[in-house]
Amino acid sequence: MTTIDDYLNNWLRDAHAAEEQAETMLSTASDRLKDYPDLANRIRQHQDETTNQRKLLEECLERRGTSTSTTKDLMAKTSAMFQDMGKAMAGDEVVKTVLFSYAFEQMEIASYRILVTAAEAAGDQQTRSVCERILQEEIAMADWLQQHSDAITRQFLSREADTTARSARA
Repeated sequence: MTTIDDYLNNWLRDAHAAEEQAETMLSTASDRLKDYPDLANRIRQHQDETTNQRKLLEECLERRGTSTSTTKDLMAKTSAMFQDMGKAMAGDEVVKTVLFSYAFEQMEIASYRILVTAAEAAGDQQTRSVCERILQEEIAMADWLQQHSDAITRQFLSREADTTARSARA
């Protein structure tokens, strides 16, 4: 029979794998967004947060007497690499980065809300506190992306229009 603790441990491993995936995506994205310094800086900031989140989850799992899932972590990192290759080949990589990042943040927000509830049900206040802290960072990143997506899209479209106009004159 699966217990609340079993579910919580499994969902913590899932969240850890998602943070591994996010670390890979964020590290490659920030390097390729030099023309969008505000976005690149925010991504680097969130990359630091994500690294810390991964470590906090590892501490929660260790404290709970279990560990991360190597299989889930590897699958998540592999998925991130394929997603990054697809975005890198697109001419609108910055827009795809904002779109995918926002969607990913929403998935993480839902995940951490579930983890907060599960940790509370398991009576694990330390894990609950960690997940609440991480949840606030994920909400802040999603809010930032939402607030800046219009401006980033306009900036991208303006750059593309300038490039097209220069090409037509050449």
